[in-house]
Amino acid sequence: MAAMLALGIETSCDETAAAIVRDDRTVLADQVLSQLEDHAPYGGVVPEIAARAHLDHLDRLIVAALNQAKLTFDQLDLVAATAGPGLIGGLMVGVTTAKALAATHGKPFLAINHLEGHALTPRLTNQVEFPYVLLLVSGGHCQLLIAKGVGNYERLGSTIDDAVGEAFDKTAKMLGLGYPGGPAVEQAARDGDPKRFALPRPLKGRDNCDFSFSGLKTAVRHAINALPDGKLSTQDVADMCASFQAAVGDVIADRCTNALERFRRRNEDSATLVVAGGVAANSELRHRLTALCKAQHAEIVIPPPRLCTDNAAMIAWAGIERHRLGIVDGLDFAPRPRWPLTDLSELKPAP
Repeated sequence: MAAMLALGIETSCDETAAAIVRDDRTVLADQVLSQLEDHAPYGGVVPEIAARAHLDHLDRLIVAALNQAKLTFDQLDLVAATAGPGLIGGLMVGVTTAKALAATHGKPFLAINHLEGHALTPRLTNQVEFPYVLLLVSGGHCQLLIAKGVGNYERLGSTIDDAVGEAFDKTAKMLGLGYPGGPAVEQAARDGDPKRFALPRPLKGRDNCDFSFSGLKTAVRHAINALPDGKLSTQDVADMCASFQAAVGDVIADRCTNALERFRRRNEDSATLVVAGGVAANSELRHRLTALCKAQHAEIVIPPPRLCTDNAAMIAWAGIERHRLGIVDGLDFAPRPRWPLTDLSELKPAP
């Protein structure tokens, strides 16, 4: 049987990306254009600027991916694009481009849930078998699920207020570290004392798998205001970042412990924890969860940092996984700014 080749397109937020993946898990091309410099002056992503950047650069990145893979479009087998959740302007650019390419070249079009792209990445990188516990942590999402199969996810818990990535960004902003906040907080924390500031661990010890980070952000603000004259030295910033990161690590480790316990009640096999999403690139979190899984006698799989943040390789791979099940989406599929993973069961294989 000939190898299946998929073009993936990702435009859900502030990365414009195109990639080509083969069904033997080989990433033949992976093009990502970051818009960080465009959005940094605003302290966050500006949807209109993001959509314009996708429109300006996507075609060029697709051509670059084809050149990198040394392929022509006719050699591809399918076109997959992120269709949600995300910023609607960016989603429309990616989906419209993918539909046009699919229609012009007679290729199947697959509308991919961005979160499922993250969820299936460890099957691309590590050939992880279903079922597994999935911790999805990013700027807009923080949830624990059981991944039972492609398109089949059971949510165990989610944030009741803010996502962990947003908490990193807001903390960085309060400390004057700029955008994006996650890498800046991680860098500053390396020289800090994680025990200096007594920050809360919201929901830690509760018998569920939910998260809450709003109170932690508030505690950071109060701790900053309590400093003499409200002025922050370089060491103050480092200590606050280290204390904040330690609190986040404690909370997430506690919630993952509950999730692994619930998973084991239903499955006799050993448990696997998969960590996906942009915050999974945080080295301290990776260290904490690796230690947790060692103590819990569970396997842990965290994709390489490049495949944790938004990329098109995961979208191409999700397209391959869904196409193997006979799923093809119509060219009338509308992008969805909100699209929970648990809603994917509504999509059935094409007749």
